[in-house]
Amino acid sequence: MVAHSMRSVRFAGVIFIAAALLTGCASFSSDGGMDAVSGMTAPALRADVVALRSDDDTAASGRTVAALLKRPLNADSAVQIALLNNRDLQADYNALGIAEAVRVRASLPPTPKFHLSRMAGGGGFEIEAQIVASILALATLPARADIATDRFHQAQLRAVEATLRTGFEARRAYAEAVASRQLAGYLAQAQSSAQAAVDLSKRLGESGSATKLDRARHEVFYAETAARLAGARQRAAAGRERLVRALGLSGGELAFTLPASLPAVPAHAINAKTIEVEAIRRRADLQIARLEVEALAKTYGLTNATRFVNLLEVSGTHKRVENSAGEVEKERGLGVEFQVPLFDFGETSVREAEATYAQAVNRLSAKAVNVASEAREAHAQYRAAANVAQRYRRDVLPLRKVISEETLLRYNAMQIDVFALLAESRERIAATIAAIEAQRDFWLADTNLKSAVLGGHGASGSANTTSTAAASAEPAGH
Repeated sequence: MVAHSMRSVRFAGVIFIAAALLTGCASFSSDGGMDAVSGMTAPALRADVVALRSDDDTAASGRTVAALLKRPLNADSAVQIALLNNRDLQADYNALGIAEAVRVRASLPPTPKFHLSRMAGGGGFEIEAQIVASILALATLPARADIATDRFHQAQLRAVEATLRTGFEARRAYAEAVASRQLAGYLAQAQSSAQAAVDLSKRLGESGSATKLDRARHEVFYAETAARLAGARQRAAAGRERLVRALGLSGGELAFTLPASLPAVPAHAINAKTIEVEAIRRRADLQIARLEVEALAKTYGLTNATRFVNLLEVSGTHKRVENSAGEVEKERGLGVEFQVPLFDFGETSVREAEATYAQAVNRLSAKAVNVASEAREAHAQYRAAANVAQRYRRDVLPLRKVISEETLLRYNAMQIDVFALLAESRERIAATIAAIEAQRDFWLADTNLKSAVLGGHGASGSANTTSTAAASAEPAGH
């Protein structure tokens, strides 16, 4: 009987076959949309971008991560580990796979609905078979498929943004962890020197060559340095844990090593002439907003075209009726069902679509203004951080070394007292801490500038602040 009913609804079947032939169905891409993501992010991050979609992919990434962790980390290897090992990023790649499935489904003709019913009574029974096809869904299939493609491209750009965010966050965490470790190491050396001064002053005190005041000054200098070292070690441990989270490490992977210091600040800073243009052209979130406007424009056109008919279905119907005499009668027909918005004639849908589109246009315009401003601000911070770091490396630290050497010579010649020597030591420690932090701030500003131009924005503003360690290292004024 089902075969009978299918023959009787040949009209509906022809509609679906024609729709499939005319519209063409999208298929899943071999790369799952990742080639575009990798092409936009790998050069900027200087790392490979891989979606782990099989056990073999996971095993290969694990071997790569293990090999990178055997050597002291640098900024590039930290980024590579984050891209392979951060599971939040892999979840964003899963979202890209979901978006592709939605795109493929949107390109398919609507699934027909089959209806079978059996009725009995009045001395006979009736069997009805029905197949229902939505003509409106078929007519708007190309437009809906086009909109779904735009949404898929948006998903690719969101994956780009997530990749950039993960890579840049790993680079920031790396800079902060290395600088914190370097600072703790320097204060440990300062504490050792302060301890040696305390021991010497005790011996001199026992021989009567040092006063009680001199001994107290040495001891308080040692105590201050020890307090700074304790705080620096805590910040170094916290910075290392932030790096661990950014890289997605656990278990035996936690035994990685960091270098003693960050790379030197480059002699030449990035030119600002093309920063705004590059940001407007390349920022991932701005491209997402552009695609949103395009998709809504297409959606608005679709809404306007169907404003008077919200639902239109055609159904092929076959009935098999057996009367009281036992004779079977066949009835065939064609039914049409549609819904007309009698109360507003589609005006509310059109008004809603127009307002939604205008909203997206305004937000795109605002975002473009903000992106240009963020790029200028990030470049200004970058130039300032580069200038400060270069000043400390080129001028402040060499002069501090000269002052320290001359002060020690005068102290040994008994031309100055221990107070002057300790005051100079405090100033030298403060200058060295500030130089380490200026170097860190430059690399944070460098990362923030790239983030402002490319996307994945979300810098914490570390490059604009001075740490507690630097503040506490300043001489209290004696």
